[in-house]
Amino acid sequence: MIIKCIAVDDEPLALDLVASYIEQTPFLQLVDKCQSAIKALRSMQDNPDVQLLFLDIRMADLSGMELAKIIDQGTSRRDRRIIFTTAYDQYALEGYKVGALDYLMKPFNFADFSRAAAKAFEYFSMFEETKQAAAPATAAQPVGKNYIYLKVEYQLVKVDTSHILYIEGLKDYVKVFLDNETKPILTLTSLKNLEEKLPSGKFRRLHRSYIVSLDKVKAVTKNSLQVADITVHITDQYKDAFAGFLSSWT
Repeated sequence: MIIKCIAVDDEPLALDLVASYIEQTPFLQLVDKCQSAIKALRSMQDNPDVQLLFLDIRMADLSGMELAKIIDQGTSRRDRRIIFTTAYDQYALEGYKVGALDYLMKPFNFADFSRAAAKAFEYFSMFEETKQAAAPATAAQPVGKNYIYLKVEYQLVKVDTSHILYIEGLKDYVKVFLDNETKPILTLTSLKNLEEKLPSGKFRRLHRSYIVSLDKVKAVTKNSLQVADITVHITDQYKDAFAGFLSSWT
């Protein structure tokens, strides 16, 4: 998925910096860069498919906050969002009131920008999934998604779920082990959050620290299973789930 963006800032250096960060981010597309909120309004009229604004707040003529209120009042849709870029933290509450997706404090670096961009990607991915779920089913509509996106350092990596062997939960991270990679993918999330993104019926959490791909299970006993090179021992909390798995597996 590509998110179409406009950068808005009345300081040329700050504007060029945001524009360069957008161009370095694979899932963002820079549609325009504007040195005023008025020009940004015109640009949005010319480019109605713009989804994301990186918007400075303190600008002459029309402030970024005023522009945000115009956008919010002018449309009931939620397919256009704002990430504020400002040196003034007193606007945080106002930003929340106009539904800002994030709030970047100047000076910010590419790592800070990437975290905000990843949040936008996650939002628009969920937005698209919601739209598809609400749309009438057709013969051509895919039954389910066979990939997920994982945050790996400062980028989002697309992972084909058919290659996942198992997932191991650490404290604040998870390791995703793949049958086509020698090293696992390390991503900052929780097992619970990742479990919700995986295709239903294809994966099962049978231990507080592991999610396994049901298609990759090699052997089972009464209280354990083997996948790849590990044995997962089933704890009491997951005995019922394991019993259901055993029934379907056999």
